Amino acid sequence: MPRNVVFVAPFPIETTMRFVRATAKLSDVRLLGVVHTPPEPGSADAGLYHDVVRVTEPLSAQDTIDGVEVLKRRHGKIDRVVGILEALMVQMAEAREHHGVPGTSRKTAELFRDKARMKDALRAAGLPVARHKLVTSEADALAFANEVGFPIVLKPPAGMGAKATFRVTSEEAFLRAVQGMNVQPEQPVLAEEFLRGREFSMETITLGGKARTASFSQYLPPCLEVLENPWIQWACLLEKELDHPVYAEAREMGFAAVEALGLDDGFTHMEWFQRADGSLAIGEIGMRPPGANISLMTGIVHGIDPYRAWARAVVDNELDAPWERKRAAGCAFLRGMGQGRVARVTGVSEVHHALGDMVAEAKLPTIGATKADGYEGDGYVVVHDESTGEVRAALKKIIETIRVEYAG
Repeated sequence: MPRNVVFVAPFPIETTMRFVRATAKLSDVRLLGVVHTPPEPGSADAGLYHDVVRVTEPLSAQDTIDGVEVLKRRHGKIDRVVGILEALMVQMAEAREHHGVPGTSRKTAELFRDKARMKDALRAAGLPVARHKLVTSEADALAFANEVGFPIVLKPPAGMGAKATFRVTSEEAFLRAVQGMNVQPEQPVLAEEFLRGREFSMETITLGGKARTASFSQYLPPCLEVLENPWIQWACLLEKELDHPVYAEAREMGFAAVEALGLDDGFTHMEWFQRADGSLAIGEIGMRPPGANISLMTGIVHGIDPYRAWARAVVDNELDAPWERKRAAGCAFLRGMGQGRVARVTGVSEVHHALGDMVAEAKLPTIGATKADGYEGDGYVVVHDESTGEVRAALKKIIETIRVEYAG
């Protein structure tokens, strides 16, 4: 009898579908979908789902619960409810609890999602995190500014990664932001100490409440600088060598963070900093696979299928494949100055000639497309090699050579 696995995937975007495909390939799985927009009929992904229920409000907990209920009536007991979107983690947990499906609880999902409560829990566990405060008034804002000084980072309490995040550098700008965002007790904003230093990420697979393995990447430059300068062509690097003491310290810190937040099974993506004095601090941690093509690169450097590894963890509760790092990899994101639509992309042939087989995957900006408003830009190039130095050089070549131009 196949296991009924519900994948909550509102839209068939490529980053989501890679995980859907991996789940569909697991043994003894009948893949069911709760979607807003299903894969196009006739497309390669059209036959992945055995059955789907379409919902009108993809971020609604009730729509998720109702969608699972329909599938339950059609196919019997539901064995798993899974998905990768951070904005849906709490809703999926509510659906699990409503239908008696094993998996991450609502309590744990809410702790990961609410960044203020998350940091409170990590600090209570003795872990280093940025000082923070849920600001509900101008008085709150001034008190926090007096405590930590400027710059200060502002973000929504239930933010996703660096989205909707910005930095203020003066009391005047801070108060103006608080007023402009109509901050009040029912509508707070999360204010955080600005962490200076090198920014990294750490990905884990957790089984039975214990993190079992870890992978690391570095952001060049830090994410907030990328957000504040939409023309920067930035990179994410996964070094081959992980024998530096900073990684051992980060691994210990990250494993303790996962345990403190109470995750049973699944992936986590933690952003962390190494300050100028060498000390480490956690930025935040999400109960999901990473973005910025880190999943793809994790597979390249470890010689595994990262999408299957995620599916095996959340569906089978098993650790899939050895996690020995064998290569280095990096991704350069393609962005340019100005606004409008992509008019021209130059330097591609030169990069292709220079890098050749080092390129693992690339997505070039689409001529005529409106400039992307996200930090991942209009395209990317992923490279890999046995040498971290060669990957660094390749990323530098891409960033310095490819240019994206826009026209109104």
